[in-house]
Formats: sequence, structure tokens, C-alpha cells
Amino acid sequence: MNVLIVHAHHEPRSFNAAMKSLAADLLRGQGHEVVVSDLYAQGFNPVATANDFATRADAEYLVYALEQRHSHGQGTLAADIQVELDRIKWADLIIFNFPIYWFGMPAIMKGWIDRVFVSGYCYGGKRIYDRGGLKGKKAMLCISLGGQRHMFGPGAVHGELATLLQPIQRGMLAYVGLEVLPPFVAYHVPYISEAERRDYLEQYRQHLLGLHQLPALEFPSLDDFDDALRPRNAL
Repeated sequence: MNVLIVHAHHEPRSFNAAMKSLAADLLRGQGHEVVVSDLYAQGFNPVATANDFATRADAEYLVYALEQRHSHGQGTLAADIQVELDRIKWADLIIFNFPIYWFGMPAIMKGWIDRVFVSGYCYGGKRIYDRGGLKGKKAMLCISLGGQRHMFGPGAVHGELATLLQPIQRGMLAYVGLEVLPPFVAYHVPYISEAERRDYLEQYRQHLLGLHQLPALEFPSLDDFDDALRPRNAL
């Protein structure tokens, strides 16, 4: 299996970095090929601009997704985008490794999604969800949180974790056709002891060892919608 780990944390000694290294070492030890996109270490530019395209379909007015389609077809995407897109094409599994900031991913990783999930390849038109461009590949989140476990759930102060993660797991990953595996979540990370951190790393090790047994999360199938993407069972 080819595994791409997209890692976003500015501190090389962080707990997120430890989870990234554990995954890379364990999966390589199992015989898998692993590539790491360490976004901060690479100095990845998260800002989508007209400079991402060496040629333009419309030089006067920038519609970013349409220019993605054009440049992908022409082979004229910016070099840093093409490197990451080639890694996506190569990967069977993509692990997104990051801390939750403000109920979302760090800006550098959101910018990676903006620039690298290229329209015309990853999605476009009705090439979404179970017909998306990345159908046949899997994805999984490995995240850390500052909040404690009891702060997430029905009636909890922050609400349900699945709701918090929906813009990522549904709106980004499932949308482009990825089969989304259950996330690994480490709670209260900045405040726990070294022993608790070691325990979380062991839990993550077991999560990775059982990857082949994890049931995929459920998301829409376009078979349940008509040509206008209205639910077929709507009254």
C-alpha cells in the first residue's frame, strides 16, 4: 500500500509530530511505502493565487477552479502543486495529521486542500462523493485537541465531534471520492502527562494495526439523487 501522510505542525518535537513519525515507522515496518508531506518544514504556500497557473483560460478574470481544470489539462500547474498532486495520485491511503485550531484544520493544511485538490482531477461537475475523482483511495484524520473528552458529545459544551469534523470529513474528503476511515483523536494534549502521551501513542499504534478492519464512515451516494441532485425519495 502507498501511504501519504500530510502533516501540519510547526513544532518538530510536538505530539502531532510524534504521531506522524509513529505512523510512518510502523507502516514502513509492515512493508508499505510511505511519503510525508511536512507542510511547515517544506514551507508550503497555502495561498491560492493566479500565480498557480502558468497558462490561463481567462487572463482577465480569475475563477480559480476553472483555471485549475485548464492548467491540469495543459500540464501547467505550479510546481509545488504538481508535486503534491502526484503524491495524491500515487497514494492508496492519505493520513491527515494535525491539531484542531478553531474547530478546523491549520490554515497551512486548508491551503493545501485549496490548491492541491485540483478541479478537473479530484472533483468537478458530478464527479463528487462516490463518483469523485479520488474514488478507490482512502483517507483518515489523526488529530489532537486541547479540549477534554467530556467536552465533546451530545449536549456537551462543544457539541458532537462528528459535527465539528463534518466540513473536513464530508466537505473535503468524502466530496472528492475518498473512503473516509474513522479518525484517531487525542484529547487535551497540551496538558496531559508524559505517561498519558505514551498511552495515546500506543492507542494510535493499535488503531493503525487495525486499519484493514476499520469500517468506513457513511456519506451520500449519488445513486440516491436525481440528475439535479435532488433526493429521489423527496416528497
